Amino acid sequence: MVREITGKHVLIGTVSAFSVIIGVNLFMAYSAVRTFPGLEVKNSYVASQTFNADKASQEALGWTIDATDKDEKLYVTITGADGLPVEVASITGTLGRATNTSQDQAPQFTFDGTSYVADTGALAAGNWNYRMVATALDGTPFKQRVVIHVKR
Repeated sequence: MVREITGKHVLIGTVSAFSVIIGVNLFMAYSAVRTFPGLEVKNSYVASQTFNADKASQEALGWTIDATDKDEKLYVTITGADGLPVEVASITGTLGRATNTSQDQAPQFTFDGTSYVADTGALAAGNWNYRMVATALDGTPFKQRVVIHVKR
C-alpha cells in the first residue's frame, strides 16, 4: 500500500528540517559567545595612534622569538640580530588557548643564559598562545604573540 504525500506531510518535513538548522545555529552562536575571551584593547583608535612607532622600535631590536614546551616547562628563546641570546630587563605575559581564557596562566621566568624558563605544568595537546611582553635593557617595549604547538 502506497501512502499519498499530502501538504501536511510536506509542511511537517519542512518545519522539522528548518527546526534542526535553527537549533544547530543557536547552539553554535551560544558556544561562540560563551568562549569568546574578549577584546584585545579597550579602544582600538587610541591603540592605533602609536602602532607604527611601536612597531618600528620593536623591529629595530632585531629580535627573533621561539617558544617550546618541554618537560612541563615553557622555554622562550630571544635571539638578537647577531644570533646570540638576549637578556631582557623584564619578561611577562599570558600563556593560554586562543579561544578561551579558562586555562590562562602567567608564567614566572628565570634566565638560564640561553632561554627564559617557566614551570607551566603539563599543557594539553593542541595550539597555545604565549602573549609575550618584554622590556629590552634600554627600555624598549616588545610585544609578540608566539604560537606553541603542543604534541602529546
